[in-house]
Amino acid sequence: MGPLSGLVALVTGAASGMGRAAAERLAADGARVAVTDVNGAGAADVAAAIGEAARGWALDVADDAAIARVVAEVAHWAGGLDILLNNAGIAGFAALDEPAYPALWDRMLAVNLSGAMRMIRAALPWLRRSASARIVNIASTEALGATAGNSAYAAAKAGVAGFTRALAVDLGKEGITVNCICPGPIETGMTAAIPESDKLIYAKRRTALRRYGQPAEVAHMVAALADPRASYVTGATIPVDGGLMARNA
Repeated sequence: MGPLSGLVALVTGAASGMGRAAAERLAADGARVAVTDVNGAGAADVAAAIGEAARGWALDVADDAAIARVVAEVAHWAGGLDILLNNAGIAGFAALDEPAYPALWDRMLAVNLSGAMRMIRAALPWLRRSASARIVNIASTEALGATAGNSAYAAAKAGVAGFTRALAVDLGKEGITVNCICPGPIETGMTAAIPESDKLIYAKRRTALRRYGQPAEVAHMVAALADPRASYVTGATIPVDGGLMARNA
């Protein structure tokens, strides 16, 4: 038994990193968890590692038909849906005047912003049946301050934060909470290619805690917002960034 016992969660981008850590934490807190990812084999592996409380699905959040099918299958498998974590995302750098920029922009918005919109629209009929419906969107500290060459990603993540606030207003009368987490520098697949020496320099220069975070530390905040007891928290944008946004120098 745990604080999420009897609840059903769907996590996107859950084959690795923060999504995997969140799926594991939600299951540990008692939820049944649908582990979804564009990497279907990876999602199945994570679900198998969690155990009977989880099941894996291949899911591309840019594919409307796949979303409709998977959400329906999840609700049928588990008997409903209470928690939606929109974690799936991609990263990429390009300058505005580079030839590749328009395609990067379109893909960033399709996955990082429109993907969350598609998932919420598909899940909403099921969430409306829940007594403690929770939507948690993963944005980034890039939604709060930008890095050079990262404008397409920053725009998409800023859109996630704004979309979160707007939906919190729209869905509040139904008792559905909508919140946004903005991770800072976290040890994930997206940051794996950065040399450890560069990570150390960056963390000491930019974060109050002087280190990169771990996926489990983001998962703790996901679980807190998913908890039925977090019933008066909505429309929030919460940095989980080791104090990155608090530090001027």
